[in-house]
Amino acid sequence: MHRRHLLALGAALSASAALPALAQAWPERPIKIYQGFAPGGNADAIARAVGVELGKTLGQPVVVESQAGAGGTIAAGSVARAKPDGYTLLLATGGHAVAGALYQHLPYRTVADFEAICTVTFFPFLVVVRADARYRSFGDVLEAARARPDAVSYGSAGIGSTHHLAGELLTKMAKVPMLHVPYRGDAAAVTALLSGDVPFIIAPPTAVMSNIQAGKLRALATTGPQRWPGLPNVPTVAEQGVPGYDVRSWAGLLAPAGTPRPIVDRLNADTHKALQAAAVRQRLEDMGGEARGSTPDEMKTMVARELEKWTMVVAESQIPKQ
Repeated sequence: MHRRHLLALGAALSASAALPALAQAWPERPIKIYQGFAPGGNADAIARAVGVELGKTLGQPVVVESQAGAGGTIAAGSVARAKPDGYTLLLATGGHAVAGALYQHLPYRTVADFEAICTVTFFPFLVVVRADARYRSFGDVLEAARARPDAVSYGSAGIGSTHHLAGELLTKMAKVPMLHVPYRGDAAAVTALLSGDVPFIIAPPTAVMSNIQAGKLRALATTGPQRWPGLPNVPTVAEQGVPGYDVRSWAGLLAPAGTPRPIVDRLNADTHKALQAAAVRQRLEDMGGEARGSTPDEMKTMVARELEKWTMVVAESQIPKQ
C-alpha cells in the first residue's frame, strides 16, 4: 500500500479510536440548552424539567437560556452557529419546522444544520367552543361550513403559528373553506372565544384546560391520531369526518451539525433516562403532553417530514413568507 494511504488509514483509525474516549471524557463543564420562547412558558418548562434530570446523569449542570423572538429562530440560529462539541443544545418545538416553511431567509438550514438527539414530548391541539355553543361536535362545524362557505371562522394565536397552519391543513383535508382570524397569542384568542367574537379556536391544552374545567369552554375535538388521555371522551378530528388528519406539536433536543456521534448517542440514552423520571413525566403531563423519546435518526426523519408538510401548507394556502 502506498505510504500516503497508510498514513491516511492510520489517521482515520486514530480518530475513530479517539471518539469513544471523547464521549467518556465529555462533559467536563456545564451544558447549555437554548430555548426560543419567553421564560416561564411551555418550552422553558420542558427544557428545565429535562435539563435537571440530564444534569444528574451527566454529572454536570444543565443550564437553560431563553433567546426569545422570531418564532424560536433566534435561539436556533445561535445553536446552529455554536461549536459542535456537545455543550450547546437547542430545545426545539414544532415551531422549528413551521419556521423553516414560513421564513424566507433563515441563517440556518432547518434539518441539515443540526444533529437530532431525541424527542421529548408530543401533544395535540384542541378544537374548542364556548360551553353554550350550538355546535355539539366537530361534525356540526363541518356541516355548518359546508352549508355556508366562508361563513364559519376560527381563531388562532396568529398568522403563521402552528395553530393557524393546523387550521389551514384542516380546511384543505376536509374540503371546507373557513375564515382564519388571527390574534396576538393564545390568551387573546381565548378571550375572543369567550366574548363570542369567533365560534371556535384551535389551541394547545395549556391555553384552554382551565376554562374547560371551569365549564366555560368545551372541547369538540383533538388533533392527534389518537384520543388525548387528558380528555379521553373527546374524539379526534379524524374520527369526525377528516380521516388521516394528524397535527401534534412536539419538543426535542438538537445539537449543532457535526457534533460527534458518541456524544449524540450518550445524550440520546440519557434523555431517555430523564423521560423515565416520575417528576419529568408528571411535568409533561401537566402541560398536556406525553413523554416520548426517539432515536436520533427517527427525530431527524420526523423534522424533515414536518418541514415538508408545512412547506406544502404554506404554499397551497398562499400564506405570505416572512
